[in-house]
Amino acid sequence: MTETMHETSLTVNGIPLKATVPARRLLSDCLRHDLGLTGTHVGCEHGVCGACTVLIDGVPMRSCLLLAVSMDGSAITTVEGLSGPDGALSPVQQGFAECHGLQCGFCTPGFLTTITAGLEDNPDPTPDEARELIGGNLCRCTGYQNIVAAVLRAAEITREGAGDSPGNSRCTPGPASSTMSGEAAL
Repeated sequence: MTETMHETSLTVNGIPLKATVPARRLLSDCLRHDLGLTGTHVGCEHGVCGACTVLIDGVPMRSCLLLAVSMDGSAITTVEGLSGPDGALSPVQQGFAECHGLQCGFCTPGFLTTITAGLEDNPDPTPDEARELIGGNLCRCTGYQNIVAAVLRAAEITREGAGDSPGNSRCTPGPASSTMSGEAAL
């Protein structure tokens, strides 16, 4: 028995694309295997870790929980689409680089997309708001302090419009919140 295939139209990182996939194909697998965009990582495959987060019409969503065919007509931004057309780092990517917000890098694409959307909603977060923003993403390497600092630095870069001034880095995450709940101390 052959599996029925479905043509799906997606705009990925601003480029209109078509993928022919089975109805059961996850968006994460479509991006990685069918479209060759391997920056989207698959960690837990249950939507818990956030490594597979992409932006769907500007909203962060777990691509391991979405069927590719259900995204027909959607605009998807992966980590590959965050940099400028000239390859310049986005403010969030620059913040991560300046503040050492990554170690092994496996979770980084999910953090970058999540933070990009979060800073659209709140361009001037407090340290507690930065912690809340990243609360749905897991990292097994860092203590989250540098990621929080990277969020704050990205907001600062965006406000200043100084995406090309790495010498002005102020990478301090602020005091830890005593009101934050959850397993990981962000």
